Amino acid sequence: MTIQKAGSILGIAPSTIHRWLADGFIAGEQITPGAPWRIRMTEELRSKFMENPPDGYVTMKEAKSILGVSRQTILNRIKAGKLSAVHIRHGKQLGLYIKLSNKQLCLC
Repeated sequence: MTIQKAGSILGIAPSTIHRWLADGFIAGEQITPGAPWRIRMTEELRSKFMENPPDGYVTMKEAKSILGVSRQTILNRIKAGKLSAVHIRHGKQLGLYIKLSNKQLCLC
C-alpha cells in the first residue's frame, strides 16, 4: 500500500514512515529508484506499534546510555537485525523503544 495509507492505518505521519524506511525500522519496496514506496501491511509490521512497552524494552535515550553508542548506531543495528524495536504511541511514552538483553540491562 502507499505510504499515506500505511501512515493512516498505523497512526503516524507519512514523513515518519519515510524516515523509518531510511532507518530500517519499516521495510518497503520501490519498483525502480524514485518510484513511490510501497509498504506491505503485515501482522509483523502492525505488531511493532503498541500502547505500552513490553518488558526488556527501553527508550532510545536509555538504550544510547546503556550501550554507549549513538542513536544512528542503534538504528543501524535495528536495520541489520541485531536489535529489535517497537513504536509506543501512548502519552509521554511516545517513541521508539529498543529491546535489550538481560545482560545489557544489568550493566546499567
